[in-house]
Amino acid sequence: MKILGLVCVSLLCSAVALGGEEQADLAQENAHLKERVDRLEQELAVLKQLVLSQGRDASPPAETEITAPPAKEEPAVLPGVRFTDEELDRLAAAVDKRERKPAGLLPGFEFIPYGFIKLDASYDSSAVNTGNFATWVLPDRPGSNDEFNMTAKSTRLGLRINSLQGGDILATGLVEVDFFGGDTGENRPGVLVRHAYAKLDWPEERFSILAGQYWDVISPLNPNVLNYTVQWYAGNIGYRRPQVRATKIYGLSNSVDLKLEAAVTRNIGGVPTNIASDTGANSGLPAFQGRVSSTFPLLGARPTTVGVSGHWGKEELSAAGGSRKFDSWSLNLDISQPINKWLTVEGELFSGENLSPYFGGIGQGVNLARGREIGSRGGWVAARMTPWEKWAFNAGVSLEDVRNRDLIGMAEPGGGQGIRQYNRAIFGNVIYSINKNTDIGFELSHWHTEYQGRPDADSIRAQTSLIYKF
Repeated sequence: MKILGLVCVSLLCSAVALGGEEQADLAQENAHLKERVDRLEQELAVLKQLVLSQGRDASPPAETEITAPPAKEEPAVLPGVRFTDEELDRLAAAVDKRERKPAGLLPGFEFIPYGFIKLDASYDSSAVNTGNFATWVLPDRPGSNDEFNMTAKSTRLGLRINSLQGGDILATGLVEVDFFGGDTGENRPGVLVRHAYAKLDWPEERFSILAGQYWDVISPLNPNVLNYTVQWYAGNIGYRRPQVRATKIYGLSNSVDLKLEAAVTRNIGGVPTNIASDTGANSGLPAFQGRVSSTFPLLGARPTTVGVSGHWGKEELSAAGGSRKFDSWSLNLDISQPINKWLTVEGELFSGENLSPYFGGIGQGVNLARGREIGSRGGWVAARMTPWEKWAFNAGVSLEDVRNRDLIGMAEPGGGQGIRQYNRAIFGNVIYSINKNTDIGFELSHWHTEYQGRPDADSIRAQTSLIYKF
């Protein structure tokens, strides 16, 4: 029954190859899996012909040789094949099951749903913007300043779409949403599109093109925090926006890669959440982003990655002296350094002007009273520790410092928000895996915000999150 064993092993390998969950960037592995799937399809086609050609009452030939079309690894030729009726039934059912298309799915595509349900509960000793998450501490106001918030809006739903068609080009897509969209009541959340893109990948050339909404090319890292805004406006810049991106990886050696990324993006002015104006589009130009990074061995645990990135764009607004265009630019550094198997240190630095569309400037991009861009600089550093199987610990600091001379004469925004000069957060959390699908976490952070012409504001934030992943 050697050939039956070969069929079972082939089917098992095929199921493993086609059923694994796709990671963020698996171009090389995808190429290898595609090659194996093509070869197994050829073998199964030959085996199916063998099954159909055998009568249930006929005696099988003394020897049967299986010859598949040439591949990088030729399948073994096994003599002495004899099938019982029961084995023929199982083999035919396995082949037919492989050929049948699952009900309700489009032919030639694989759909992988994923996501999590997340409940966040937080207490702030002084009110923060916005409450469900923290970006900066609000100026003191009359009466009590402490707040309690609870929300399920960070619940996330996603769908990966993989093309199963053969060929040298791998096509994938992804759609992902959460529920922080729109200015709606807390118990009537709106849908917010996080990602919606298609990607074409040439694995052998290590080249890909992405079209749709995705993360910015610049400053690609995020600290591991329970806070939904991952320290935006407090030292971490970069958001998501419509773009066309090209990525090319060069292998400088067996252990060193050089990665080049470039994107043309939708030029969004003001702040990313402001839908009342389109000052970026008014400039008549898209924005441009680029990044050069290298991955190489350093300390021996896992590879080190260092990247340098930047962007440039414009927006047009009505300022002192009439309508004029303002530049938006940044220069950024990102580092991911594994120390050992359970400890990794990551961080980013940035400097630029008019960064509110990228969650910089503590939400301030242009001083219209003086007709000038607001400069800012900042960054963050954090350590991730996983010393035990079910436990993860994260700790770090993030900060942003706005160029004070750019704020002189600036009109204070409405709602008592104040003109922000400096923003800093110190954070630490622990996350425990109750089981493979369920995590519970606790995060404690201290926020400090400095204002022009107002007292400094501080808040201690305690947040608990329950996360059910699927």
